[in-house]
Formats: sequence, C-alpha cells, structure tokens
Amino acid sequence: MITLHGIKTCDTVRKARGWLDARGIAYRFRDYKTEPPGAAELAAWSDRLGWEALLNRKGTTFRKLPEAEKADLDRAKAISLMIAHPSAIRRPLLESGETLRLGFEPEDYAALLAPGA
Repeated sequence: MITLHGIKTCDTVRKARGWLDARGIAYRFRDYKTEPPGAAELAAWSDRLGWEALLNRKGTTFRKLPEAEKADLDRAKAISLMIAHPSAIRRPLLESGETLRLGFEPEDYAALLAPGA
C-alpha cells in the first residue's frame, strides 16, 4: 500500500495527490497535522533519508522559529523540532513498500509506481 504523507493545504502535496488520482493509483493520505509521526518514525525516516533532507528549512514554519531553536541543529534536535512542529517536515513523503521519496517529481513517481517497477 502506498502512503502519501504531508499537509492537505500544501501546494506540492496537492499536486502529488492530483497526479496519483489522475492515474487511478490507490493510496492512503496521512496529514501531519491530524496524524503526526512520532519520534520512532521520524528517527527511522531520518536514518534512511537523512535528517537534513527531512527537515524543511525553507518553509514558513521553520523560518518563524526563534533563532535559538534553529541553532546548533543535529539529528536529535531536528527530530524534536519536527515532533513539536509537524509542518517543518518536508513534504510530500511517498512511502511505497520499502521505498521513501521526498518531494514530488512526476517523472520520479512515474518510474517508481510504473506497473512491474
């Protein structure tokens, strides 16, 4: 089963959902706002993707944080920030079996989700 993690109001998440819907690809949508990931899940994603990739430093949520919270970031601090502020998790995150993909690129989704891929 495919799970698309993100925030329903995010434009990039909307594009990814639209792409999946247009192709009739079944998936479960998980909104970080209503069903945030816990520490263990964020740690597992960080192990596979790197906390630097998982933490959305370009987003409004991260930029509005006090400088003290953004200073001296490491894996543990980044995970704590993402737990406290789920909107600071990069999105969308597509999970399909053992595969995780951050962001949305139609070509990448097409290759990943092609029949027999």
